[in-house]
Order: sequence, then C-alpha cells, then structure tokens
Amino acid sequence: MAGSSHGHTPAAWTGVIIAFIGFCIAGMFMVAAQPWGFWAGIAVVLLGGVVGYIMKMMGLGQPKQNHSVHQVSGEHAQAGAKG
Repeated sequence: MAGSSHGHTPAAWTGVIIAFIGFCIAGMFMVAAQPWGFWAGIAVVLLGGVVGYIMKMMGLGQPKQNHSVHQVSGEHAQAGAKG
C-alpha cells in the first residue's frame, strides 16, 4: 500500500484523529464506570467517520483514478507458488 498513498489525505487524517479522540473519551468513561460518557465517546467515533466521508465527498479524499490494481511479477508469483 505504500506505493499508492493509501490514506494520506486530509479526509483520512481528520476522520481518524476525531475517531481516536472519541475512542479515548469512551475508554476514559468506561474505566470511570459512566455509561453516558462511554456512549458519548462512541458517538464521537461515529462522527469521525461521518466527517471523513463528507470531506471525501468535498474532494479532500484520494481520487478514484489513483487506485490501481497491484500485479505480481511472474518471477515472484512462481517463487510464491513453489514455497
């Protein structure tokens, strides 16, 4: 995946950062035995996905034409089949 810049977009980074913050909130309130805070953290996690999707629709995600199918060369495919 390193050759395709998978996930290196503002939409991906923003969505993951928001979801991570939500995960931390949920974890903190779970340890504190506060169910309302846990569910608030889960809501923030879901918000991260929504924000990332909206940013992708706004053009801040990876363009579709950059997604290429990775092909394995014949030499590597034969070596993998043997061993």
